Amino acid sequence: MDRFDAMQAFARVVEAGSFTKAAETLHMSKTTVTQLVQQLEARLRVRLLNRTTRKVNVTADGAIYYERVIKLLADMDDAETGLSGASALPRGRLRVDVPSPLARLILVPALPEFHARYPDIQIDMGVSDRIVDIIDENVDCVVRGGELLDQSLMARRVADLQLGVFAAPDYLARAGTPQHPRELEDSHHRVVGFLWARTGKPVPYALHNGSEHLQIKGRHVLAVDDGNAYLAAGLAGMGVLWLPRYMSHAHQARGELVALFEDWQLEPMPLYVAYPPNRHISQKLRVFINWIVELMAHHGNGPELAEPRSGTVK
Repeated sequence: MDRFDAMQAFARVVEAGSFTKAAETLHMSKTTVTQLVQQLEARLRVRLLNRTTRKVNVTADGAIYYERVIKLLADMDDAETGLSGASALPRGRLRVDVPSPLARLILVPALPEFHARYPDIQIDMGVSDRIVDIIDENVDCVVRGGELLDQSLMARRVADLQLGVFAAPDYLARAGTPQHPRELEDSHHRVVGFLWARTGKPVPYALHNGSEHLQIKGRHVLAVDDGNAYLAAGLAGMGVLWLPRYMSHAHQARGELVALFEDWQLEPMPLYVAYPPNRHISQKLRVFINWIVELMAHHGNGPELAEPRSGTVK
């Protein structure tokens, strides 16, 4: 029995709650994973997992052992990447999931610089606006916008995205240019709805101008659940958009979007990197998070606070 492989298999079964899911993420057969865990239990002479036909639960001894195992695995990873010479740079596969507009407009164009700095890190990037189960899907971290929802994950605030309200000239030519946000509730105006993954529904947007505070939802004929599709719908004249300004800059410069209600303010949208709890942060994940903080500061959206805190993001 390879003790390292056995500990990895045990940790993944605990995190995934399933031998089948653990086997998929480890690229092993279910039989191999089962045998590794059984051999580990035999060596330790203690039951680590309780198996039923429906699920796998960690025992009290298994929970204690798991905490030690994940620290040991992380220490081994850091030890390998902390050697002198060429191998001093962090290396290995990093699995991340990021919003589609952020990937297209900011992260992917900057990745050549990241790769030049850390040539031995392989990034497997999921690009979506869906809710990702970090544990089940064996993802190292997700980047998401929105307030923290619960305390199940660790998260670091990496940026405050400035928001604005925009519409295409074609839309304004048909519907008229609204002078006050309340006009978006009128029957002749339309917004593009964004379906948040957490609720599957559009949410109202908050604006304020001095002492006047409004919640605007508007009417839509189209709602989407992807940021790139949302922007495309606005450019096509399907309605008014609420956008992070990094998504609007180029289109404003080309005259494809017009800013509305510029004397009104919208609360910035916090941007977080979230990662699994109770797990040592590997060197490769640490440099990736720090790179995002640096990148977002360069784009003028750097956070006032970038300290780790617990919680889950949208």
